[in-house]
Amino acid sequence: MSLDRFYPIFDSVGWLRRALPLGVRLVQLRIKDMPEADLRPVVARAQALCRSQGAVLVVNDHWRVAIDEGCDWVHLGQEDLDEADLPAIRRAGIKLGISTHDHAELDRALALSPDYVALGPVYPTILKKMKWEQQGLDRVTEWKRLVGGLPLVAIGGMTPDRALGAFAAGADIVSAVTDITLNDDPEARVRQWIEATR
Repeated sequence: MSLDRFYPIFDSVGWLRRALPLGVRLVQLRIKDMPEADLRPVVARAQALCRSQGAVLVVNDHWRVAIDEGCDWVHLGQEDLDEADLPAIRRAGIKLGISTHDHAELDRALALSPDYVALGPVYPTILKKMKWEQQGLDRVTEWKRLVGGLPLVAIGGMTPDRALGAFAAGADIVSAVTDITLNDDPEARVRQWIEATR
């Protein structure tokens, strides 16, 4: 299964309801600091919504909930990998995306046979404080050479214009968060993203 080249990340089902009808086909639900019991119905709603729209849902971090709710994809950061039961994830038939920021993290990720690798931040990001400087497009090219046929996701400070450079550098997929959620007209921005990536 090939993944769409545009990969927005949202923190609520409400955002999915706004974005999916516009043509989003790949989306991550990233909700931090919500008790698992409260998160389960949210993930279930998100999964049902994505399936009804023909979109792929990736659940960030919460692999137990993803297994229980029959989800298809999980995304794990490096810290999440320390806690995750990867054999259980694989037994459930769930595909795995992993965040990387340096060579050691990439080596660790590749040893786990992920279904995609993410590199970031390609550009400075306001989403969260990070100990890594911006990676730049040269690092995107290097990562693509190292991951080979594995899909490479570029994330961090991305815009539709910057996405074109990331694709030229070797990224297969470009992810966006605040470029959409903090935009004055998020729906129009999603349309711009779709136009730039298809």
